[in-house]
Amino acid sequence: MAESMRSSLPNGGPASSRHEKSLGLLTIKFVTLLQEAKDGVLDLKVAADSLAVRQKRRIYDITNVLEGVGLIEKKTKNIIQWRGENLGCKTAEVLEQVEVLTAQLCELEEQEKELDSQKAWLEQSIKHMNDDPIASRYPST
Repeated sequence: MAESMRSSLPNGGPASSRHEKSLGLLTIKFVTLLQEAKDGVLDLKVAADSLAVRQKRRIYDITNVLEGVGLIEKKTKNIIQWRGENLGCKTAEVLEQVEVLTAQLCELEEQEKELDSQKAWLEQSIKHMNDDPIASRYPST
């Protein structure tokens, strides 16, 4: 599935922007930190500080993906717990899955930005048509 999403990118190249690489690297560090935490319980504020994250939104993106695939659960607003099979079990496999899902998340965010841009353009075009004195002579149905 990830392969088909990559081929749909402009220029047909792999999804390898600096943003995705940095988010992928942050994800690996985050999962490692989570798996090393006592009882698999981690405070997101501590994680953000420990990983020196300037945008906490990145941490929330990662936790949303991990929660969506059932690898973590939120205990409270900023406390999460690992729900994987065993701490440290199949780490490479989990990290690979997290990387794929993180890349998909980035692609979906880009698609959302593009759709928002197209929506704004269409709204502006409609406004211009409504304000156009020539077009207003011909009522639309």
